[in-house]
Amino acid sequence: MELLKGLNWRYAAKRMTGETVPQDKLDYILEAARLAPSSSGLQPYEIFVVSNQETLEKIRPIAWNQAQITECSHLLVFASWDGYSHEKITTVFNEMMDARELPHNTMDDYKQTLWGLYEPLGESWHQQHTAKQAYISFAMAIAAAAEQKVDATPIEGFEPEKLDEILGLREKGLKSAVILALGYRDADNDWNVNLKKYRKEKEEFIHEIK
Repeated sequence: MELLKGLNWRYAAKRMTGETVPQDKLDYILEAARLAPSSSGLQPYEIFVVSNQETLEKIRPIAWNQAQITECSHLLVFASWDGYSHEKITTVFNEMMDARELPHNTMDDYKQTLWGLYEPLGESWHQQHTAKQAYISFAMAIAAAAEQKVDATPIEGFEPEKLDEILGLREKGLKSAVILALGYRDADNDWNVNLKKYRKEKEEFIHEIK
């Protein structure tokens, strides 16, 4: 019930106060994002937490000049792998087996099957798929922020290539997928704060096939 209360409370804040989100709340949100499910447990993405004001000032012009970029406490950049490779998949599976105290070859058959499926699908599919995995983590962060009464504004309106350049993502084999501004709503200056929350009615949105 607390999650639903939080989701009803939240909205996409258009203006923020600049107040800093306490470290324990930030850690909670990031841990929820880290624990998000991903296809085959590969987690083909990383999160960059930007709070440096100079960097945020550089990002704002390439994010449609949205005020939340520089008024937020922290900007989370979800950056996905620029593609799958046998080496990347092997590295993750080896780390997984180490964590489970199992031999590295325990899941070799599954790993080979997975790479056999992914390899021929090509770079475009790879990038779409890794970005989809990042979005699952992104959604978990939004829900966790709502639980913590921290405003979280999802932002897709930005120029990915320029953001990649600012954060040096290409050198890391990553591409920015989506960003999330964390902070506290500026109720006195946000036109969106008092508008009634709208979602489709359950009957229009949920279809049961029995």
